[in-house]
This record gives sequence, structure tokens and C-alpha cells, in this order.
Amino acid sequence: MSKPVLVIGAGPVGLTMAAELARYGTSVRIIDRLPTRTTESRALAIWPRTLELLDAAGCADAFMATGLRANAVSIHAGNRVIARIPFGAIASPFSYLLMIPQSETERLLEEHLKTSGHTVERETELTDFVDRDDGVSCTLMHAGGRIETLEAAWLVGCDGAHSFVRGRLGLAFEGDTLPMGFVIADVHVTGLAIPPDEPAIFWHPDGAVMFFPIARGHYRIIADLGPVPLHMPDLGEMQAIVDRRGPGGVILSDPVWLSDFGVNERKVRDYRRGRVFLAGDAAHIHSPAGGQGMNMGMQDAFNLAWKLALVERQEAGPCLLNSYSIERSGVALQILSDSSRMTRIVLLGSHLAQRVRNFIVKQGFRIPLMRRAIASRLSGILIDYPDSPLNMGSARGLHGPGPGQRLIARQGSGQGNMPRFILAARDSAEARAIMARHASLLTPEMCLPPDENGIWLVRPDGYVAAVAKSKNWTVIDMALNRMAPKHRC
Repeated sequence: MSKPVLVIGAGPVGLTMAAELARYGTSVRIIDRLPTRTTESRALAIWPRTLELLDAAGCADAFMATGLRANAVSIHAGNRVIARIPFGAIASPFSYLLMIPQSETERLLEEHLKTSGHTVERETELTDFVDRDDGVSCTLMHAGGRIETLEAAWLVGCDGAHSFVRGRLGLAFEGDTLPMGFVIADVHVTGLAIPPDEPAIFWHPDGAVMFFPIARGHYRIIADLGPVPLHMPDLGEMQAIVDRRGPGGVILSDPVWLSDFGVNERKVRDYRRGRVFLAGDAAHIHSPAGGQGMNMGMQDAFNLAWKLALVERQEAGPCLLNSYSIERSGVALQILSDSSRMTRIVLLGSHLAQRVRNFIVKQGFRIPLMRRAIASRLSGILIDYPDSPLNMGSARGLHGPGPGQRLIARQGSGQGNMPRFILAARDSAEARAIMARHASLLTPEMCLPPDENGIWLVRPDGYVAAVAKSKNWTVIDMALNRMAPKHRC
């Protein structure tokens, strides 16, 4: 029996990782030291790019049936609307933001995992591991103190910001803690005169207060504390903040969750050491501005899972795994920069700077191109891998995405129970020859290319691996040959 991939942590990232590996027929176990999944709402936002990947995995419908679709986000100062960013123009089948509590995200992912016959092994903790050339020897402690030694093929640490796996590897979590704190409340809200499915940010000289809809009349409220030290708020304090910074007439009641949090901006340099990987908050944490954290982590899992599956199936060589850290680390750097910039813009302290900010935002967001650009950036559809070692060729002179950029192929290259590349090209004898030569890596059917004068090789996660002009099949052949099990790194 083959050694399993061991996934540590059953949050959204670990569950995504395990479910994807299971979908591809890879032996996998997922453990979590907690007895039950979270009941707290925590991360709320699922952006279009993540929904596209969930759709390819076959479970987006359950998310859409459960979550609340937000069609825009608005920025206010008192009763004045400074800017409104609609999501309807996002170039995705999912042109909206899905608001759904993390507790529900975990429930849906766990149910999806069960369809492949796998369950989370709870009250089970990784206490030690040794990375070897042929696997990872892991020591697990089960409920009641039973010790198990497991020989895993690979170890994936999805165990959060305080990751045991990262600590055991000795990887530095480089970055800063921002000198500011926040309070958070999930409460019932009445009197808020904005569309009930629209997140709203209210700017005030004292700071910001933000409303994120969870369900009808139920909101997540976040506010910065300014110079006040971190502390657990009560409903009265949250009401006072909303009264001062909000539009007026808003009443809070029935709190479900009250908490505080600080903001860290940190990441590891390398997401892999030997046969051990990090994903999600174990590899990167940042400001919640933009709602990108959980999406980034789940996309880490989607990126790594198809690569591990191909290597475990011996349909690709281990060199393929070298691309994971390069690709996802580059994305984390960009998101860290974006979220940090958004946080600092929201929390400007000087009243003059705030007035200038409000004026620039109001004028800038009157331009449709600006609104579309911001919506697209938030949505995740602009995430790409320009420095990926898997990239080959160029789209110069062609109408379509270049290597490392996203391309949603007609039939969805990630769908099904095998991770397969898809060829987007006109039918020809050369195309059929490539299909036959690389049958273990390619889907059996081609799809139409974005430009009939070009050829696109699309990865299982929907990103372009190679582009070539028509008849230049050498580029495509070379790109596929580099995946071969015997290819040398």
C-alpha cells in the first residue's frame, strides 16, 4: 500500500488540500488536534477565483446555495457615499463576492471530503517528524494518549499562524506586527440604510468601522482601536463606535461573537523543505483588508494538490514540485503589499491626509475603468505566475493570456478525478500526435484556443503553462516533456 500524504490541520486550507488529493485518487490522511471544527464565523469572504477552483473541484454549488452574494462594496463618510465598487463586471462566471462564515466553509468542505470516503481524524496531534529521502516519519498522538508512528510520502502543514510544522522546520516567519489593534463583533443590526447584501466601510476622523453582511440582519463589524490597547469589547463599546463613526440610527443587538485582534504581516521565504510543505497561514499572514487570507490559503492548496497527485501517480517527476513555493510565494508578496497598503489608507491618522484621501478616492472611483480594475484585483482573477519554472513560450502577437496567466478552458481542465492539462488548439494531425504522445498528462479532448493562430497548454488549475504560434508544436512538446518522471531538475 502506498504511503499517504499527511495533512496537518482541518481548517479551510487543510480540508481543501485533503479533498483535492482524494479527488485525484492520492492516498491521504488529515488530522486535527481539536475535537470539533470551529463554530465561529472568522473568515467570511470567498472571491471569484476561489469559486472557480471550487467549481472545478465539483463543490461550488453547495457554497453558492449557502452563502450570501454581495454584488458591490461601498465606502462612506457619515451619510455620504464616497465610492461604490460593483462586482458585476468581473470577468468570471462568478461575478460577485460570496459572504459565508468560516464555520460553514469548513462544514461544506468536510462534507465534500466525505464523498471520497475520507474523514478528519480529530483529537490527533503531530508531535514530531523526521524528513527522509523516501518519506516523512511522523509521530502522532491520538486521544487518550495513544502514540502512532506513520510513514508518510509527504507532509503538508496547514496548521495556522502558530504552525508546529513551520516551527519544527526552523523556518523564520519574517515580517512585522502593525502598531494598531482592532475589535470585531458578529451582531444583529437594524437601521443600516444600505443594501442588505452589500459590505460597507465608513470612514471617520477617529478611524473606520466596517459592516460585512453574513445573513439577513446579521453583520460582522470591524473597527480599529486607534491608540487604545487591545482588549475584548462589549456590546456597549461596539455600539458607541458605530454611533460615532457610522451613518447614525444603527442599533446593534444579540452579539454572537465579540473579540479583538492585532495585525501581523509575515511570511516564510520558502514554502518547502524536502518532503515537507507549508500552506495557508502557516506560510503567510497579513492584514484582513481585502478579505484575501483564506482565499490565498485555499489557492495554495489547489496549486500544490494537483502537482503532488501527478508526482504520486508517477505521471510527472518531482521537479514539478519545485514550482509550488516560487509561484505561491510571489502571490503572497503581492497580497501582503496590497493588504498593507489598503490598511494604511483606511487608517490614516492626520485629518488633512484623510480629507485628501476622501477626495482622491471619490474622484478616482467615478472612472469606470478604475472601479473595474479594483474589483478584478480583489477578485483574484488577476493572480498569475510570471516567474513559474513551468512557463514556456510567449503570447506576443496573439490575442490571449501568456504563460503563467489564468485561462478558463471551455470544459474546465481541473474537472474530473485526474489532474490533466488541456490543449487549446485547432484540430490537426500535429495536435493529435501531441495528444497521443502525452496521453497520460493531457485530457482526451482539445478545446478552442483564444486565438486560432496560437496554441495554449493549460494546467489543471487553469493557468497557462505554454503558448506558441500555430504549428510551433516544439514549444508545447518541450513543456510537456519537462513534466516527465525522468526529467532532471
